[in-house]
Amino acid sequence: MFTRIGAAAFKKDLTNTIALCDALANPERKFKSIHIAGTNGKGSTSHMLASILQAHGYKTGLYTSPHLKDFRERIRINGKMISKAEVRSFVKNQQNLIENLKPSFFEVTVAMAFDHFAKNQVDIAVIEVGLGGRLDSTNVITPEISVITNISLDHTNLLGNTIREIAGEKAGIIKHNIPVVIGESQSKSKPVFINKAKEVNAPIYFADDEYTIQNAKKKWNVLNFDVFKNNQLQFENLKTDLTGTYQTKNILTVLATCEKLNETSSIKINSSSIYDGLKQVKKLTGLQGRWQTLAKNPLIICDTGHNEAGITEVVKNINSTKFDKLHVVFGMVNDKDISKVLALMPKNASYYFCKPNLERGLDAEDLKFQASAYHLKGNSFASVIEAKKATLKQASINDLIFIGGSTFVVAEVI
Repeated sequence: MFTRIGAAAFKKDLTNTIALCDALANPERKFKSIHIAGTNGKGSTSHMLASILQAHGYKTGLYTSPHLKDFRERIRINGKMISKAEVRSFVKNQQNLIENLKPSFFEVTVAMAFDHFAKNQVDIAVIEVGLGGRLDSTNVITPEISVITNISLDHTNLLGNTIREIAGEKAGIIKHNIPVVIGESQSKSKPVFINKAKEVNAPIYFADDEYTIQNAKKKWNVLNFDVFKNNQLQFENLKTDLTGTYQTKNILTVLATCEKLNETSSIKINSSSIYDGLKQVKKLTGLQGRWQTLAKNPLIICDTGHNEAGITEVVKNINSTKFDKLHVVFGMVNDKDISKVLALMPKNASYYFCKPNLERGLDAEDLKFQASAYHLKGNSFASVIEAKKATLKQASINDLIFIGGSTFVVAEVI
């Protein structure tokens, strides 16, 4: 429902999740977990951590949202999606409970994930927050460590209109005496996190205070770099199959989290597992849609970045890519302020405006009209697929076709 209609389906309350978990004998208490919030990067960070844990030999649960193609992408163990039979069985067995409580889609999905991880006795589960943090359905767990990647303006109609307000919602996952890693130090959000951590006696660490990345180089399907901690070389020639340059920020968050897990929990991760896990994130976890190459000649790349901070990183990656002409297949949803995103998009490109196939999709003609105010020129198309077909007719082999603007646009082309 949230995917289809947006804010009307969002419940700012943990009552239903607690009731569902109680009815299921509290599965969330039967496995260790890592809890990850943030405006951007939490999906990539979750998948990287899960990949490293798998590489170390831990039976690893992974809960993320939204999915791109298949609902079952949200619930995985060692990269394998929950089976269709298990989804059907859960819904059938809990049908009376669901009908009585009338929980949201997200609340049921969270309960299903926790039940799946508990029944399969995972060693640890990486749990990504759906929206916000404080009142998100996932916030009934007591993790080994909490992680907040960064803060920027997104879902302002639900989480607040300022960085401080949004940080306050994300800080809601910081628990009593549980360490928390913050990925990016930001002047407006840092005091919010420090104050919350003091309030609940949670040790707090800022990844970018200690870790830096140097010598980052991208070669097709690999991002290669060195990592320094307090100016001392910590990881030489580290590689990842996630090639968006913005992943360097997420990697610092991941490495700090691994270090603090080693120091504060029974979960131990060695350097070789970090090398192995980062090198094959997509293979081990099934992650898609992060600066993903779909084809070559012409080069077709998609990315799920969809807010101001995400699009800023997308544009950086476009600018660092060699091509003759840029074509952009672009669609968005209708319940967000898109002006800041449109202002960032490259003007020297041919645009193919489209509407993602859901109720919240912004009409392609409307998007084209709004984009014209920012000197973005192109045509509108009835669907994402029609827009993509049009680019293939126009693009030469040395051109770049970028597809994005919304997670749902990426889902359709994948």
